[in-house]
Amino acid sequence: MLVLHAGPAEVSALSAVGPAVGALIAVPLAPWVEFRRKRPVMIAMDLTRFAAMATIPVAYAFGRLGFVQLLVISVVVAAAKIAFNAASGAYLKALVRPDDLLVANARFESTNWSSIAVGPPLGGAAIGLFGPVTTVVADALSYLFSALGITAIGGREEAPQTTGKSPVRAGALLDGWRHILGHPGLRALYLNQMLVAGLIMATEPLLAVLLLRRLGFPPWQYGLAFAAPCVGGLIGSRLARRVVARYGRPWVFRTVGTLRAVWLIGLAFVGPGIVGLVTVMAVELAIIINMSLYTPVLATYRLEHTPKHLVARTLSAWSIGQQAAVAVCTALGGLLADVTSPRTALTVAGLLILATPLLLPRHDQMSQYEPEPSVP
Repeated sequence: MLVLHAGPAEVSALSAVGPAVGALIAVPLAPWVEFRRKRPVMIAMDLTRFAAMATIPVAYAFGRLGFVQLLVISVVVAAAKIAFNAASGAYLKALVRPDDLLVANARFESTNWSSIAVGPPLGGAAIGLFGPVTTVVADALSYLFSALGITAIGGREEAPQTTGKSPVRAGALLDGWRHILGHPGLRALYLNQMLVAGLIMATEPLLAVLLLRRLGFPPWQYGLAFAAPCVGGLIGSRLARRVVARYGRPWVFRTVGTLRAVWLIGLAFVGPGIVGLVTVMAVELAIIINMSLYTPVLATYRLEHTPKHLVARTLSAWSIGQQAAVAVCTALGGLLADVTSPRTALTVAGLLILATPLLLPRHDQMSQYEPEPSVP
């Protein structure tokens, strides 16, 4: 928006087209990831993202930065992200004892929200002080540091066991979806997650245009609006293990899964000034607390109910479906905002997400897989 003067449709396209095409590219990557050592795959995906992101400041310095380049980079980063996450999930299951998976996923969730809390306000300040590509340089370097961190993990990783068949056979591309759709609990959670993630993420470019262009928020306030509520991520992720122990996972999926969806409509009422800033922060805080409690429970359930030889393909299928849903919802939201207004598109997203709890698994779909909760 600051450099290329993009409007709602272009901002939404950048958020939609890259992930959609990246998801398609990631489909044949899933079996490739499954049958290789996961740590080298993670390092390779980090280095790929570093190289792609590093081209942005170079092009900007020579005055050649364009929208098409950003789309191509978005595709590469999206595909690499899916492959990295699939390898990461499979590697985590191999590293961590089954009883500790929920704790590990909760700590990852806590770390994720901590980084988001720090990043946006620093990024907004950096853009204001040093220009718009400063944060892109930092983002590129973060992938390089991630690769170095993964390299430092000790121990030797076992080579995956393969069958006599080629891992890239046509059927292997769909094994992840077969597993998800054949499992009643995972199927319901998958469909719900696609729509919830799609509708929530579709509001990001709409809110960026509304706050930065229509309401005149400076970049540092925009960053603060999304950073401060991330404290809720620490709260939710810390509560995950206790809540599951007390109420059980079916309760978390039904109750907390519903609470994720009821707050988004509040973004349609954001106004200018300090009241508008507080409104965004309050809505985001409520969403993030519930998301950060729900997500590690979902991640643990998904790993526990996926055979070891299918983990990478299942996680890839999950990410591809979710990313495709985000792309479709974001594109439609951008078109609607272009025809009407960003506020109208935010209202529609807020109303649609209220129906997503209907897709959450019923108690009978979950209880056959779950032990009784223990009350401490």
